[in-house]
Amino acid sequence: MKNVDDLIESAGKLSERGFSKGEVADELNVSRETASWLVDRNTGTTTPKATGGPHDIHIDWSALGRDSERLAYTGRAMADLLSKQGEAVDLTVGIEKAGTPLATVVARELDTDISTYAPRKHQWEDNEMEDLEGTFSENFANIRGRECYVVDDTITSGTTMRETVQGIRKRGGDPVACVVLVDKQGIEEVDGVPVYSLVQAIRVGNAD
Repeated sequence: MKNVDDLIESAGKLSERGFSKGEVADELNVSRETASWLVDRNTGTTTPKATGGPHDIHIDWSALGRDSERLAYTGRAMADLLSKQGEAVDLTVGIEKAGTPLATVVARELDTDISTYAPRKHQWEDNEMEDLEGTFSENFANIRGRECYVVDDTITSGTTMRETVQGIRKRGGDPVACVVLVDKQGIEEVDGVPVYSLVQAIRVGNAD
């Protein structure tokens, strides 16, 4: 990705392939508001007032994601951030989609089982998020009664991480620590659970 026009084009292509706006946000590592703006710009439905664009930071880590060896090195570094957090952790929860391959490496490095969580934003289009519900895959490890780590690629607002932490607790699990590749908000904890990141990308200056 080189500029906003590239992002608008990519958002349009994803939308044409049937991706929800929430999935577009996940794929492009931007907020839901930014994804909605990008898709609407592609279709020409953005209101004039919104043409200035949202205030967000796009993160492109595809150079890591497309290469298994680089991805493994990255996951090991993330595992190292978690290695001293908790003494009885035996489960790693990856937030789909991009958090799952990273969580797989983390789980291997820290010798834990693995579970995955699909956040409700994947179903989001223009409806209310409160009407949607995330899901844990039944193809992976059960959460109840277990301490766990949470892994994702990017924190944009913290909403998805908070939803995952709450979902784990609702299922009877105990989230001990979270780790992400990139944190765009400088978030140190979510609902009392510490958050660690390899990179913090913070906007400097007046957002206007």
